[in-house]
Amino acid sequence: MPRAVREAAVVVTSIRRYRRQLAALILALFPLAANAAVLPDDRLDILYHLYDGGGAEIDGPSILVRKNIANKVNVRANYYTDMVSSASIDVLATASPYTEERNEYRLGADYLYNKTIMSLNYSSSSESDYEAQTAGFSISQDFFGDLSTLSLSYAVGSDQVSQNGNDSFEEQDIDRQQFAVSLSQVITKNLVLNLTVESIVDEGFLNNPYRSVRHLDTTTADPNDYSYQAEQYPNTRNSDAVALKGIYYLPYQAALRGEYRHYSDSWGIEADNAELAYIHPLLDGKLTLELKYRHYSQTAAEFYSDLFPFQDAQNFLARDKELSTFTTDSIGLGVSYRLPFNFWGMADKTTINLFWDHMQFEYDDFRNVTAGGVPGQEPLYSFDADVVRLFLSVWY
Repeated sequence: MPRAVREAAVVVTSIRRYRRQLAALILALFPLAANAAVLPDDRLDILYHLYDGGGAEIDGPSILVRKNIANKVNVRANYYTDMVSSASIDVLATASPYTEERNEYRLGADYLYNKTIMSLNYSSSSESDYEAQTAGFSISQDFFGDLSTLSLSYAVGSDQVSQNGNDSFEEQDIDRQQFAVSLSQVITKNLVLNLTVESIVDEGFLNNPYRSVRHLDTTTADPNDYSYQAEQYPNTRNSDAVALKGIYYLPYQAALRGEYRHYSDSWGIEADNAELAYIHPLLDGKLTLELKYRHYSQTAAEFYSDLFPFQDAQNFLARDKELSTFTTDSIGLGVSYRLPFNFWGMADKTTINLFWDHMQFEYDDFRNVTAGGVPGQEPLYSFDADVVRLFLSVWY
């Protein structure tokens, strides 16, 4: 396989973490699950998203349509795509910039029966070297006078991994299972809390088929020489997370929203995420402003190293910076405006929304090899990124 193709594809898989983060931000704006015992409104959302940071640019549209049937069933369909162009640190070190496209489709339905909502979800995504399908089921139940809601969910996924430019590479499988239980509780007339516990089991080919780790080359007389070998990960990964979310409604119609989440997995990674947001309505609710701050930190996987002492230094080897020790700090600004006129005549409400997040990534043990210098003493890597989401929401 040509070196340029191999190294460019390394970056394709390394930014999947950013894609997941971006998709999570989009889905946070377009919730796919109904609140307790209430079906989602009939609604159309049309979004454009842009991620720009670390030499990578990801952008594309997303369209979500939801429709109620007989006030008992809500069906939805979502199309999401992103186009990638990248000249990230991995590309600059060994290859040339590249482009790639990914498409994802989601279908779902909710059924309301008394105070119970049962939901089915299916998603399928495709890119040049990765195919993924996920199906899930969830159920939520109100009790204690509708002040409490208990939700249970289960999802199963099947992914297929291939390798661009290498016809001899046999397609590899990944199987995923996700379990979650969530409890929402009205504490006072102004405070609502939600506690969620989640567990994920991944099995199969979990490492990157392109990525390499670097190690000192003990076959030469120069102690500063280093070489590369393929990454090797365990074929199982068990992860658990617990999250506490809350929203407090202030006397003047504004609100505070907070979240804390702790994550740990069988690879030795421990991560903490904390976020605080302030939401303030203006002009009798026609204009809403949002300001938020988020901090994320994690420890490295047990088998991660920026520079191994020699070839085959241990059974499992990784140099993916997303498995290293790093922190992320981000600030976000958002504005939503209810349009005073109706484009379609039959719409109940139309809003235009713009959200911007600025993120700073600081890596504690991943070094910038493009800067040169003594191996293992190069400058530590860091970069800034921006995420922009512009969307139109129509209730009908």
